[in-house]
Amino acid sequence: MRSHSIYKILLLCFAILVIDALAFYWLQSVTHLMSSQVLVTTINVVFWLFTIGLITAIIILKVRLDHVAVKKKQRLISSLYGLTVSSFIPKIIFVVVISILHYSNYIISEKQSLIIIPLIGLIAGFLPFFVIAYAIFKSAYHFKVHHVTLTFRQLPKAFNGLKIIQISDLHLGSFNYRYHLLDKAIKKINHENADYICFTGDLVNNYAWELEGWENTLGKLKAKKGKYAILGNHDYGDYSTWQTEQEKAANFETIKQFFNTINFKLLLNQADIIEHNTDKIAILGIENWGNPPFKQYGDLQKALHQAEAIPFKILLSHDPTHWTEEVLDKTNIALTLSGHTHGMQAGIRIKKKEWSPIKYKHKHWAGLYQVNGQYLYVNRGLGWLGFPGRVGMRPEITCIELKSTTD
Repeated sequence: MRSHSIYKILLLCFAILVIDALAFYWLQSVTHLMSSQVLVTTINVVFWLFTIGLITAIIILKVRLDHVAVKKKQRLISSLYGLTVSSFIPKIIFVVVISILHYSNYIISEKQSLIIIPLIGLIAGFLPFFVIAYAIFKSAYHFKVHHVTLTFRQLPKAFNGLKIIQISDLHLGSFNYRYHLLDKAIKKINHENADYICFTGDLVNNYAWELEGWENTLGKLKAKKGKYAILGNHDYGDYSTWQTEQEKAANFETIKQFFNTINFKLLLNQADIIEHNTDKIAILGIENWGNPPFKQYGDLQKALHQAEAIPFKILLSHDPTHWTEEVLDKTNIALTLSGHTHGMQAGIRIKKKEWSPIKYKHKHWAGLYQVNGQYLYVNRGLGWLGFPGRVGMRPEITCIELKSTTD
């Protein structure tokens, strides 16, 4: 689990204090409209109790972090993350909006400003709060099935109509053993009656103990012909501190063995050849490969060597940057399935247009991409990490149907 320096923690607390002080200053323009002094005093006291409580909790967590059990630590960090975001962002918006309105002489008159500015400021602050609350308690588990149909000349006729379900980035530790939260997703996946299910990495956040009890839930996933999986950057334990290399290796081995428990074939720089009516296709799966600081465990050439004679190939590769670096225009791989980005768990979608800040970090961050007949699909993830919610970026189940032009 990643750790932040005390300097960064104190800087965050200072930022919270500054924003809250500004928010409190402008809050007085709202409370002065109230006739009850008791109510005003109560609001002021509660405001500062929350601020002091949040800052104190963040500092105490940092100071005691190394002495807190890892399981409890993960829950505490997630809860504080959500609490901080749901408090910090609405207050920033409240301060910015009310400041702009107050210092503008062109929008409303001075007389009107005494009432209108506080009301607009309150709406600007409360609306983001409710959006974030919805993102945490509802949207994070509002699973969406994306249906995609792709046509290929090189797809053998025997595989026309092949249906693949892709899921990615479960991050099971974030669910905190609330197994029922994934029941709806399991039902949606099984309802599609797919030939294959492909999982494209990040089963856990860091630790094998996050998997306890999940075999009963994930073991219910059904595919007519097979289930495949690869590893993501979080599955290696690289973001944790280990007493010994043996301890890290044991953690990694337990994660890999879990896929056997739920009847998924884990592909580690391997190719699996599928044959039907003498026609063949290959599903390749490589270990995580990403640009620094992400590790490059993947060996695409090793997997390709096992499928040299197969004209139609599907690649499972967790990080979408791998597509441009080693796949596109360098191989004859027809379709690559990736995850990793989560779509930043936040974005805006208007009709067919979608935007997220993650696009400034990843060129390919969500949905379907195509260059010269080679396709990449980036799944938005089924779980979450860090911020315990999703804003405009629902957790995704991808249903891909392959069509052959030879039919």
